[in-house]
Parts: sequence; C-alpha cells; structure tokens
Amino acid sequence: MNKKRLTRILSVTAIAFVLTGCSTSSELITLDTKFSDVMNDGFFAAIITYPLSQAINWLTPKVGIFFAIALVTFIIHGIVLLFTFKSNVAMQKMQELQPELQKIQAKYEGRSDNASQQKMAMEMQQLYAKYNVNPFGAIVSSFIQFPLLIGMYNAVRRSEKVATATFMGASLSMTPKEAFAQKVWVCVIIYVLMVACQAVAIKLPMWIAEYRGRQEADKHHKSYQPPKNPNMMTTYMLLVMIAFVMLSWPTALSLYYCISSLVNIVKTLVIDKMTHKEEA
Repeated sequence: MNKKRLTRILSVTAIAFVLTGCSTSSELITLDTKFSDVMNDGFFAAIITYPLSQAINWLTPKVGIFFAIALVTFIIHGIVLLFTFKSNVAMQKMQELQPELQKIQAKYEGRSDNASQQKMAMEMQQLYAKYNVNPFGAIVSSFIQFPLLIGMYNAVRRSEKVATATFMGASLSMTPKEAFAQKVWVCVIIYVLMVACQAVAIKLPMWIAEYRGRQEADKHHKSYQPPKNPNMMTTYMLLVMIAFVMLSWPTALSLYYCISSLVNIVKTLVIDKMTHKEEA
C-alpha cells in the first residue's frame, strides 16, 4: 500500500470518526454544564468539545477571551506534540529527501515491470533507512490534529464565554464575513493574520528543504537543482480552501488557527535546528 493511498484511507477514517461522533447541538456550554448533560450529544462532544469549552469558559474571566483561546491552543499543541514529535521530524526530513527520491523515480521512469518497481521500492526504502525516516509516520500528525480542529470548532461555537465576551470591543463569535461587512477591524485583522501565518506554516518546510539542499550542493561544489513539486497546486488550493471556510466560521476559530500556525512555524524551525545541530 503506497503512502497516498494510506493517507486517503486515514483521512476518510478520521472524517468518519468525527461525523459519527459530532453533535449538531448548538446549546451553549457553561461552567455549570455537567459532563453527563453533554454525553447526550454524543461521545465526541463529551470527550473533546466539552473539556475545550470548559477550559475557555474557566480561563476567560482570568485572562480574557483572547488569551483564553491562546492558552487552550498551546495546551492542544502540547498534547499533540507528545504523540507526534517523531512524525513531525519524519515529515520535515521527507521534504529534504525529495531531490534524492525524485532521482530514484526518474531512474525507473517508464519501467512498469514488477522487477523494476521492486528495485525502485527497495532503493527508496534504503534511502529512508539511511536517514532513519518512516514515510508513513509523516501523516500521523495530520490524522491526530483533524478531530481536534473539529472539536475546537464545536467548542468555540458552544462556549458561553465566546458568545458573550469581547476582545477590544469586538465579539469573537462574529464571523470574518460579518466583520468585513460591518467593518469590525479587530476580527478582520485576526482573519488576515491567520491566512498569512497559515501560508508561511505551509511553505516553511519547503523553504527549509531548499535552503538545506543548497547548503549540501555548495558543500560538494555542485549546482543545486530544486526538486519538482507536483503537489504545489494542491498546497495552494488547500490554503484557498482554509481561507474560504474560515470566512464563515467564528473569528475565535481564526484566532485558534492563527496561533496554531505560529506554533507550527516555531516547531518547524526548532525541529530543523535539532536535526541539523551538528552543522551549527
């Protein structure tokens, strides 16, 4: 089973998991709401949405709605990182291996017989083993984060404090689309920053891989040939889709995604520094 096929299967599984467990309830979750009350909305609402909503509700009176969402975002990423650190490292290394992987694929281009395909697979596995990379481990992070994103969406939608609290005079329960129409610039700025940070977070691994590739080429006095990226259009489409969807979701979720992107940027830089510390 190839990586793309496995990615599709896990994505469908994640969507099925979320859809079968998600609640369509719009009833607000307050500090007085009990766990048993939310259980009626489904296990997903009880296990993920309820604790996230209560964390936002509990933190807001102490630090304000902006920092409440920020702190919950950091907690989510901390938990995710405990389970996905190795997969994040693998994902970043996979970016750097693209030139060598494409050389192997070019070597066997047009040769579809079983013997050639097996040799190509063997050479690719040897390359993964050389750099200690598990190609399938690179998709674990996305698989885990998807339910949390949906959980955070429901938490923001149902949190009493998101519905009632304001940040700089603006309600973060307002959607960016409404903010543009009503010229609520605080929400507009949060949305624009979210799109910009997401773009950087998506592109940064590619920029780092190119930088490292140029370093390696210079070290061996060779000219650097950037690897072809057949998924570039998909990457841009993903960014457009995120920007479009977030227009109709509460600005609080744009704030969550903005901070998530900033965390991912820092995480990418730290992982790169750690994996290349011997070159520093």
